[in-house]
Amino acid sequence: MEYQWINYQKEDGVATVTLNRPQAYNALNAAINRDLLAALDEIASDADVRVLIVTGGPTVFAAGADVTEMADAAPMEAYRLCGDGRRINRMLEELPIPVIAAVNGMALGGGCELALSCDFRVAGEKTVFGLPEVSLGILPGAGGTQRLTRLIGASRAKEMILLGRRVSGTEALAMGLANALVPDGEVYTEAMRMAKKLAGMPRLALEYAKRAIGAGEEFGREAGLEQERLCFSMLFSTEDQKEGMKAFLEKRPPSYSGR
Repeated sequence: MEYQWINYQKEDGVATVTLNRPQAYNALNAAINRDLLAALDEIASDADVRVLIVTGGPTVFAAGADVTEMADAAPMEAYRLCGDGRRINRMLEELPIPVIAAVNGMALGGGCELALSCDFRVAGEKTVFGLPEVSLGILPGAGGTQRLTRLIGASRAKEMILLGRRVSGTEALAMGLANALVPDGEVYTEAMRMAKKLAGMPRLALEYAKRAIGAGEEFGREAGLEQERLCFSMLFSTEDQKEGMKAFLEKRPPSYSGR
């Protein structure tokens, strides 16, 4: 499928979605949201995709939602715009494959929320994360209040949301907002290194592990423990479980099939 506001490529099981609205610092509007939703639908139905990288390119991740599109919105229009962002971020979160955000430059507002919806965040040294919506008279509306709090705790989340505090890549790593910090020119390379490692692992084990973690976060500890037990048990019906344990006992590298 052809996209206007994103670039999509796939190689060796790793898909990359690159936001492509550089004239507006990749600000998220209705058009780019439509492309993102369509791309995520394509990825979700493609069994050859083992890992997804989301990036904005080498200079900026995304400067937030497009304020020019929102400034005069009525409440119901704002509700619809908010819904698009929520759907995109929920889809990222619920994809059965690992998702890595490769973050250069600004990741503000909706761009920060997009990165928060990924499983991993690789940041550059000049990366800046922030949720400045309160200073515009609104608040994060695509999951930022919930995902950021879950990730770094309520006190630090309030600093970023209520006070509008922006966080550098170094700070993001220290507080657990970023998983890795590398020189700016190496962000995508590091994300691809991580992606290739994940792509070589048993697909169903990754999917079920992600599902168990998500169940605990969404529904609480007991539900998470039960989901973990079910996923653990079901994996014993897979060829990869047999291969992985056999390879371990035979002291050789495993050869996973994804089945």
